[in-house]
Amino acid sequence: MTAQSTLPAAASGRYSIGGDLPVYRLGYGAMQLTGPGVWGDPADPDEAVRVLRRAVELGVDFIDTADSYGPFVSEKLIKKALHPYPEGLVIGTKAGLTRAGPGDWRPLARPEYLRQQCELSLRHLGLDRIDLYQLHRIDAQVPLEDQLGELVLLQQEGKIRHIGLSEVTVAQIEQSRKLAPIVSVQNLYNLVNRSAEDVLQHCEQQNLAFIPWFPIATGELAKPGGPLAQAAQAHGASPAQLALAWLLRRSPVMLPIPGTSSVGHVEENIAAAEITLTDDEYRELEAAV
Repeated sequence: MTAQSTLPAAASGRYSIGGDLPVYRLGYGAMQLTGPGVWGDPADPDEAVRVLRRAVELGVDFIDTADSYGPFVSEKLIKKALHPYPEGLVIGTKAGLTRAGPGDWRPLARPEYLRQQCELSLRHLGLDRIDLYQLHRIDAQVPLEDQLGELVLLQQEGKIRHIGLSEVTVAQIEQSRKLAPIVSVQNLYNLVNRSAEDVLQHCEQQNLAFIPWFPIATGELAKPGGPLAQAAQAHGASPAQLALAWLLRRSPVMLPIPGTSSVGHVEENIAAAEITLTDDEYRELEAAV
């Protein structure tokens, strides 16, 4: 049922982002290391630091964040917890959403804004170059060639290594790839919500990393007596672990980034890498939705 490994995250297998950034496929998403509404400081900053350090101790070598988480709170916590960074740790961040308050997200991807935010992220993370810089949202008010063109310029200047997209359609991916070398896509996707299935299939065909955000959305299925809860009990695992194990089994380009503000939960999430679903179990979970 499980694969033994010194580092639990290693059991998720490897994927090479952009062909030159090998990471274990089960990463960590740092959005929850903030206050309510992804705004301001967390209630327990020391625990946030412990969560990040524990994730890396367990083998996580891909951390996803964004300038808008806080704003900048998440990036600064990552630097505080992990800088100077261990060799091989890949940090992905994003720009393209601005904040006016808790729960408020507004696309803004004018070239000068993207450049400003990149410079700030470099400073807040303590990096000379960002390994994966993702356009958090395409800004409908700005020509796409201007948005991606600025990221290409930043790439040519050595400030970012690879370019990714977030919350896009297949058509937008194809259009974007004519303008910039895209290596990853981050869309909402989980066992309950598979509305981005066509995007995932496109990423598989093109060997683009697919980074599902909100990967643990068990909802009704996790409630006592629900199908996912029953399967979890039979498997000796939690519903969240089965949801992650299902994602890892779903596609070799899948890089789930479960987030949490608790050390106990980060340990539980990463242990999901060691769960191996049988064909029948995989299909049963899929059919339970």
